[in-house]
Amino acid sequence: QVQVVESGGGLVQAGGSLRLSCTASGNIYSINYMGWYRQAPGQQRELVATITSGGSTNYADSVTGRVTISRDSAKNTMYLQMNSLKPEDTAVYYCNAEVSTLSGDILRTLEIWGQGTLVTVSS
Repeated sequence: QVQVVESGGGLVQAGGSLRLSCTASGNIYSINYMGWYRQAPGQQRELVATITSGGSTNYADSVTGRVTISRDSAKNTMYLQMNSLKPEDTAVYYCNAEVSTLSGDILRTLEIWGQGTLVTVSS
């Protein structure tokens, strides 16, 4: 079984910073892709940032310049450094990963979601 667990959410004032972490665990052969998504109350889940196994990154326009995604492959962990936070960044932040598992000679690719971590930015 493979899972991802987020941490690092909390309450912060506008202009402040937070660093979110997401760690994958279980029967992992490789992690092909990791990303952060967020969902504000009453809104659809939206992409925040993604990072590939090769280190290529992609950011939503709304966070570009304020957010940095990174990963430590040795620890199967991804980070989201968020600076200059705004009240509109308030949301539940979810970790998403595409993980390959190897059982015997069978390679499977799974998409995994975490439970989410709440980020609240006060004005």
